Amino acid sequence: MTQSINELEHDIEETRARLDRTIDQIQGRLSPASLVDEMLGTVRQSPASGLYDGALEAVRRNPVPVMLIVAGVGWLIHRVARESQRRQHLDATMNGAEAVPVLKTGAARVYDPDRPTAHPAADRVADGLRM
Repeated sequence: MTQSINELEHDIEETRARLDRTIDQIQGRLSPASLVDEMLGTVRQSPASGLYDGALEAVRRNPVPVMLIVAGVGWLIHRVARESQRRQHLDATMNGAEAVPVLKTGAARVYDPDRPTAHPAADRVADGLRM
């Protein structure tokens, strides 16, 4: 009995060790550096690898101008997106103003500029009682 328990414990330890190695391999493959290397390897195997290598060499020789260009393009995209959102907001506001429901109650239609009051319907009722 003790022999079988010892064998089971040994098997469990071996299984845990294999599982740890497998997890370490998966983590190594999913690291950012590994993913970038894999992506770059895929690009280098494509027909446009010469263009890629030339662009990479230009970036290595002139990092500051490239960063300025990237910043400018990013700023442009930001401004275009913000302008688009502003236009959508204005369009929604203009459409929303036209979509305001019109009240068709008697109180809403009664208006007498010579008689300022906050309750035109109540005034009509009072006028009706005075007659």
